[in-house]
Amino acid sequence: MPAVSTLDFKDALSFANQNPACWLATSQDDQPHVRGVLMWFADASGFYFHTGVVKRLAEQMARNPRVEIAFYNPGKGPGDGRMLRVTGKVERVIDAALEARLVRERAWLKDMVEAAANSKLFMFRVPHGEIREWTMATNLHEREQVPLVF
Repeated sequence: MPAVSTLDFKDALSFANQNPACWLATSQDDQPHVRGVLMWFADASGFYFHTGVVKRLAEQMARNPRVEIAFYNPGKGPGDGRMLRVTGKVERVIDAALEARLVRERAWLKDMVEAAANSKLFMFRVPHGEIREWTMATNLHEREQVPLVF
């Protein structure tokens, strides 16, 4: 029997928070778009990110909120890597207190927020979806894995 993931949500959140540099995939007009992003944080309410309202990423997610995010840790060698793939729908977050926290935690955003009459931040999260784990042990058994639904 293949090694099938026994991933739980707490473990997934911990992994994402420890490996916040990830890839985010969107789709526009049947064309996939993938870019590296830095997740802000993950907790029981979802996986949180931000971008600028003027960026194509925000426009793509407004048109099609379905995304996939891949968090990866290469481990100690080529056969030791681990990836979590999070699939779900983006939800825009409009919350002044959360935006203030974001600017405190990511100081490079302060000038962008202060220069705008209205914030140019586009905060978003993936609050629900599915998580799949990948390792070399599960590599050929993808179809046998039951995704973790959150």
